[in-house]
Amino acid sequence: MTDPRSLLRAIFDAAVAAAHPDRVLAAQLPPPPAGRIICLAAGKGAAALAAAAERHYLDTLGLAPARLSGLATTRHGYGVPTRRIEVLEAGHPVPDQASLDAAERSLALAASAGADDLLLVLLSGGGSANWIAPAPGVSLAQKQAVTRALLRSGAPIDAINCVRKHLSRIKGGRLARAGAAATIVTLAISDVPHDDPAVIASGPTVPDPTTLADARAIVARYQLPVDDAVARALADPSNESCKQGDAAFARAHYRLLARPRDALDAAIAVAREAGYAISDLGADLEGEAREVAANHAALARDAVQAGRKLAILSGGELTVTVRGQGRGGPNQEYALALAGLLADLPGIAVLAADTDGADGGGGNADDPAGALLDQQTFAAMRAQQLDPAAYLANNDATGFFARTGDLLVTGPTRTNVNDIRVILVDPIAADQRG
Repeated sequence: MTDPRSLLRAIFDAAVAAAHPDRVLAAQLPPPPAGRIICLAAGKGAAALAAAAERHYLDTLGLAPARLSGLATTRHGYGVPTRRIEVLEAGHPVPDQASLDAAERSLALAASAGADDLLLVLLSGGGSANWIAPAPGVSLAQKQAVTRALLRSGAPIDAINCVRKHLSRIKGGRLARAGAAATIVTLAISDVPHDDPAVIASGPTVPDPTTLADARAIVARYQLPVDDAVARALADPSNESCKQGDAAFARAHYRLLARPRDALDAAIAVAREAGYAISDLGADLEGEAREVAANHAALARDAVQAGRKLAILSGGELTVTVRGQGRGGPNQEYALALAGLLADLPGIAVLAADTDGADGGGGNADDPAGALLDQQTFAAMRAQQLDPAAYLANNDATGFFARTGDLLVTGPTRTNVNDIRVILVDPIAADQRG
């Protein structure tokens, strides 16, 4: 009989592997141009993408090393060794000075590309924080404050990135404008629901359908505290993002390398092979983590009552409206909500984690990826008299799962296709174990 925790980890690992740069990049890389290849990468998979590109061009194709250069900007702790493409580690989820330096250098490299050159842009989730080029009149500190407010607001990622794009000189198609003299090929690992190129890493090389007015409406809707400089920037027509038909996109091409759907399909295959019937809730779920958890708990309860061996799987990106003072991320909050809703049920095992290896946290490489939940967790809750509702009220999922010993710490995965959530229901096995 397979241990549920081992199976959950195998399901998660399969999801991550399906979207790793080593697996998905090489077949999609364009042929070398007459001139140089200038590679600009951003996001949690940026360094791994750059290393895979180097292997393809330098080793497989035998390209002269002098024809390949560039800069890959990734989250602190997510770097890998490279030969020609420099790796710079920067802040995430809140940008830092390295994020600003990397964006300025990336814009300069893009501007240096000529008509015979290829500007190869490799994107993955996290690029919005890794590349930060504040609009004129907006400081790094002010951009950091807006980012923190957005992350605490409960706004979905498309709304967050709408505001980011209109406070930026690199997002919303502006990197393409800087490199418009060259052929631009963008290859992206999607970490957003519905795989919108304008939302992935805030769309630095594609037209942006959102407007300054949209960004101002989001600030108002979520009652974001912004200072006068930010308000002025969002009212300045010169900060409008690049639109369809802009000359910046005349030689620009875009392809997706991997999607949340690919990772979820890989996860489902492992669960099905283990003998579970599948409830596939989709790869694009959004909403408040605790509310989604309540819906999924009802499905699990129905399966237990029906005596079904069922795996309930979903992807997408949930949100947390932060009102407490605790620590955590949407996956941990989802699992914490389930801890209060499923503690009386046998045969339950849960994993909720971000495929990038970091769910919330402080921007460190050892931040939790998410959390696990099963009968061991429920026993620890009872033994320590832990109240999940109290921890939930304080948004302190990390504190709760640190007490029960159920934080999932994977370290950097160097890819990012959003979240994987799995609820395994096996009431028959629970009866046998009992």
